[in-house]
Amino acid sequence: MRTKHFLKVTLALAATVAGLCLNPAQAKDGNATAAEATAMVKKGVVYLKANGKDKTYAAISDKHGQFIDRDLYLVAYGMDGTAYAHDANEKMIGKNLIDLKDIDGKPFVKERIDLAQAKGSFWQDYKFTNPTNKKIEPKSMYCERVDDVVLCGGVYK
Repeated sequence: MRTKHFLKVTLALAATVAGLCLNPAQAKDGNATAAEATAMVKKGVVYLKANGKDKTYAAISDKHGQFIDRDLYLVAYGMDGTAYAHDANEKMIGKNLIDLKDIDGKPFVKERIDLAQAKGSFWQDYKFTNPTNKKIEPKSMYCERVDDVVLCGGVYK
C-alpha cells in the first residue's frame, strides 16, 4: 500500500518537475528545449518503474499521449538495440536498429547502447529526421538506462 502511494506521489512530483522545467521563453509552437527533453525522459523513467514495460511502451508509442510534445518524443530500446517503443515512427518498433546510421554514417543506436552500458545517463549528438518538418537535422538526445531498457528523448538544433 505504501509503495503504491509512494509511486503516485513520485509520478505527481515528476509531472510537476516537468512543468517547472519548461523554458518560459520557449513558445509552445517552437522546438523543445534540453530541459524539456530531460524532464520528459525522467517522467518516462518514473512511469516505467510504476507501470512496467508493456504499459510504458504503449504509452510512449501513443501519438496523442503524454510522451510527445511538438518535436519532442520518447523512444525505448533494449540493450541489444531493438526499438520497443517509438513515438515518431511506429515502423521502427520491434526492429533491431543496432546497425542504423545517420546521414553522416554514425552508428547512433550502437553508440547509444554502448553509452547506456558505460554511463547509465548521457547526452548524444547525431542527425535524424525532425517529425514536424520532415528535414534531417542535428539532434541531441538525452537517455537514461533503467535495468535493460534505455529511454531517450531529444531536441533538434
